[in-house]
Amino acid sequence: MSIGVVAIVVFLINLPCGFFRAKSEKLSKAWFFWVHAPIPFVIALRILSGLGFKLYTFPIVISAYFLGQFTGGLLYKMLKTQTK
Repeated sequence: MSIGVVAIVVFLINLPCGFFRAKSEKLSKAWFFWVHAPIPFVIALRILSGLGFKLYTFPIVISAYFLGQFTGGLLYKMLKTQTK
């Protein structure tokens, strides 16, 4: 599996987690859970895809991780303002 596909999957895994993180009080137990919950899945994806832990992949995967969290949070905020 290519780095691009892995990055897209990491982004998609983090979308719902970012959404639920945004619902939680900042720095609460639930907030920490939603920030860290996808990490085992990302590690498993890296191993199963054959990508491994090559140094050049870290910026791409970490960026996809945080972009997914950020986008999920934005989605929550957008939906929250529409329902008011």
